[in-house]
Amino acid sequence: MIEFKNVTFTYSSVNADGTPVQQNGISRLDLTIQDGEFIVLTGRSGCGKTTVTRLINGLIPHYYNGTLSGEVLINGRSIPDTPIFETAKIVGSVFQNPRSQFFNVNTTDEIAFAAENQCRMPLEIKEAITKTAASMQIEKLLDRNIFELSGGEKQIIACAGIHVLSPDIIVLDEPSSNLDNEAIEKLKAVLTDWKALGKTIVIAEHRLYFLRDLADRMLILQDGGIIKKLSADEIKSLSIADTEKMGIRPLTLPEIPYSENCSERQSNLLILENFCFTYKDGKHGIHIPKLELPANRIIALIGRNGAGKSTLARNICGLERKCKGTLTLNGKKLKARDRLHHCYMIMQDVNHQLFTESVRDEVMLSMTDNSMTDELKLQRTAEILAQIDLTEYADTHPMALSGGQKQRTAIASGIASSKPILIFDEPTSGLDFVHMKQVAEQLKKLRDMGKTIFVVTHDNEFILACCDHIVRLENGSAVFISQNPAETEDYQKST
Repeated sequence: MIEFKNVTFTYSSVNADGTPVQQNGISRLDLTIQDGEFIVLTGRSGCGKTTVTRLINGLIPHYYNGTLSGEVLINGRSIPDTPIFETAKIVGSVFQNPRSQFFNVNTTDEIAFAAENQCRMPLEIKEAITKTAASMQIEKLLDRNIFELSGGEKQIIACAGIHVLSPDIIVLDEPSSNLDNEAIEKLKAVLTDWKALGKTIVIAEHRLYFLRDLADRMLILQDGGIIKKLSADEIKSLSIADTEKMGIRPLTLPEIPYSENCSERQSNLLILENFCFTYKDGKHGIHIPKLELPANRIIALIGRNGAGKSTLARNICGLERKCKGTLTLNGKKLKARDRLHHCYMIMQDVNHQLFTESVRDEVMLSMTDNSMTDELKLQRTAEILAQIDLTEYADTHPMALSGGQKQRTAIASGIASSKPILIFDEPTSGLDFVHMKQVAEQLKKLRDMGKTIFVVTHDNEFILACCDHIVRLENGSAVFISQNPAETEDYQKST
């Protein structure tokens, strides 16, 4: 049994000038989780979901600094007073950013690592890996270089490591954030197996549809406290209107009613030619001889994990030098070096592109238009931060933010960029319903300003909210191109 008794935790951080500040985590939380319960934590970014998981697995207070009061108990034992290696024997964790928990380059070694660290027998570990790979259908991911995997594939490897370890309690922080729908179904199957085995599962999530039939309780958090508790029956009865009022994602997966016939015809095209790139393994990459797309539109790049979406995005913006392809925009051909000056990319793992000491400075860093005065840059930055609810964090160090807040900071930098092509790789990873809608509106404004926007995404709700066209990739090739009728006037009228 997990117990929170009047627990308050405040993170210790510093602002841009080095002054110590306190950032709220949770406040006066009372919560009891019974053995074998499946608990879903949801709510807006920064509401305290991740903090709850960190208190269960002992990362607070053993890794994250701050002020803690109250009691956190597992089977009557105080977790703050227990060495973290002891807690790890009974609590397994899957983090929002899987890279932060990897210790090996080889995927099979990584899956085995936690069990090896607990001195399990080699034969036992080997057999567990074989069974895990079969049950999760990830045989093709074994003995691969982790750095050559997509974000979603990395998340699956993290889950596989916990599956091999098989602890009594499992906490997961947004495990679906970078997964395609097929991978989410595999994750759901793993969660179903864990629940059937009597595991206690605590999962912090924004995407809720795959948890509808698994959750015993759903807790909606706000400002570090629980504002609503839902039973399994109440969860299943929620309508889309109900979830929208609560500010959470729907409990059903929305279908994209795209059409194979692209009705829009325009002279202003973006043309990709000879976009071919292969990784060192000689098997994975992209092969796109020619692809014509409308410019000044929001284009969704969809497909399974590992289909080549992020690889295509990196090649579009010129980050892969071995790609000899050209991109034609407004009649001008741009080679890789030229594309670096015409494209701005918000990466899947935004930790790679947060460089400054404050959120404000981070946004201003992307403003490369020399005609803008410092005063105008400050004004524009303030406007952008207000539009996506980051004003109160303007002086906060980006690395002190929650995952969703970091994501919005990187998106704000992209919005501030003066470059004509913007590429967003999984921009709604870690975003709640409200902020997903805000980002969708910002992208539509950028489109109306004449920007061409590529969005790598698995988020059907986001696609329906803002994308004009859809390109599906399979095995590195573009196999399907369509207009998204959800963004057409006729579709809007019909719904």
